[in-house]
Amino acid sequence: MLRFAAFAGSLVLAILSLAGLIFSGWFVLPLLVFGTLAAIGVYDVLQPQHSILRNYPVIGHMRFLFEGIRPEIRQYLIESDQDEEPFSRDKRSLIYQRAKGVEDKRPFGTRQRVYDSGYEWITHSVVPKHIADHDFRVTIGGPDCKQPYDASIYNISAMSFGALSANAILALNTGARKGGFAHDTGEGGISRHHRQAGGDLIYEIGSGYFGCRKPDGRFDVEKFAEQARDPQIKLVELKLSQGAKPGHGGMLPASKISPEIAEARGVPMGQDCVSPAAHPEFATPLEMMQFIGTLRDHAAGKPVGFKLCIGHRREFMCIVKAMLETGITPDFIVIDGKEGGTGAAPLEFANHVGMPLVEGLTFAHNTLRGAGLRDKLKLGASGKLVTSFDIAKALALGADWANSARGFMFSIGCIQAQACHTNHCPVGVATQDPLRQRALDVTRKSERVYRFHANTLKALAEMTGAAGLEHPGDFRPHHLLMRESDRNMVTGEEVYPYLPEGFLLRDEEDAFGYLMRWKRARASSFDPFDLTTV
Repeated sequence: MLRFAAFAGSLVLAILSLAGLIFSGWFVLPLLVFGTLAAIGVYDVLQPQHSILRNYPVIGHMRFLFEGIRPEIRQYLIESDQDEEPFSRDKRSLIYQRAKGVEDKRPFGTRQRVYDSGYEWITHSVVPKHIADHDFRVTIGGPDCKQPYDASIYNISAMSFGALSANAILALNTGARKGGFAHDTGEGGISRHHRQAGGDLIYEIGSGYFGCRKPDGRFDVEKFAEQARDPQIKLVELKLSQGAKPGHGGMLPASKISPEIAEARGVPMGQDCVSPAAHPEFATPLEMMQFIGTLRDHAAGKPVGFKLCIGHRREFMCIVKAMLETGITPDFIVIDGKEGGTGAAPLEFANHVGMPLVEGLTFAHNTLRGAGLRDKLKLGASGKLVTSFDIAKALALGADWANSARGFMFSIGCIQAQACHTNHCPVGVATQDPLRQRALDVTRKSERVYRFHANTLKALAEMTGAAGLEHPGDFRPHHLLMRESDRNMVTGEEVYPYLPEGFLLRDEEDAFGYLMRWKRARASSFDPFDLTTV
């Protein structure tokens, strides 16, 4: 409770100064000083706008003081040629501005170093188009789907209740309901806070099968069917891996499991909650497709798909071969880039395990094209997609829609304090502490979620029109250009081309090594040394 020390101290000193007036009129001076600070503290605790001030009365104003001099500090960093943190201040500022509905235009040209290698841009047309409606949609649901979902092309990515606070979940889902877009539950199950607001949900099922598990941790098909029948559930997503820590399991210690978390996950109180690294219900690509078939059979005809961060490329091809062999094709696949991930992860996993989104998305898109399956399912993309350019680039490289966790976390007040795993989040986003999460005002923050989504898609509409296109889904690699060196630039079509439809089935050689891996892939096993089907 040290964060309340300045407020409490000011209040005590104000009272003592008031009492001191009995002995001397000079006590009016400290009374004015400490009384003012105490009044500020009372206002901070009661006001709903700023989470920082509610959790850090009086001393929280120091942050806004430093924000005021930040432009000068930032200019010093640029002039000193020092790199900023990976998630730039410019992007964070843009999210805050769009969420708050304030002006997001900037003077004095680009903030990026346009002459550096790797700089990217979208080509524009001399005959731009005006796009009045920015409510862009994509229909998710293949031939076997009875309840296709007309999804926004920008949705909230997976973040579990337990990792996020009750108020954070409620604010996100309320904003999603108002804006008509979807909210991924994360693997932590469907909580009462997800249900309260009534926004569209993507039910993510991880290796712990939370919300649809037996006492021993195995999958319970009857509980799953009960969950999937809920009209609020629009998509069912089987999670194989996540960008933050692909191939890594997890454990929520018993000490952190509250009755609400136990209710959502379907786990007992007083026991550690374990998410295995691998799914216990299947071990081969064929078994995985059969499991997806089981989910589809009991999902009330709703779209069923899976999410993964690409690891061994051959293993993804094993899954695709299993689709061909079984005839079971998911309605969608979400590619999670390793640069994404809002939760805590081991440093080595965060930095060096898993494929970044651009490479993973391109590989998945071309593999599906090569197998003749790309038009049978939709492809989602997730991984630090917070600006209209980020979304346009993902769509150009083959995605049908984009998800974002970080962008929407920032819209409800996250300041990237990186205390998510400590239960001490200063703004009430990633904590189960009732007093800390009280700082997050659901009514105001849900409005910011709605505005961030709407303003980002409005900016995407402007960018799409500037390129002379009618819909963001019309972006292709040739609309991307990137600087390769000081004098050379290349098109996205050269770096990330769309490979021919069905080329893997025709045994056509390619310059990117797809066919070599395709020949090694087996639908019967993920094991590269399995020879049972040779």
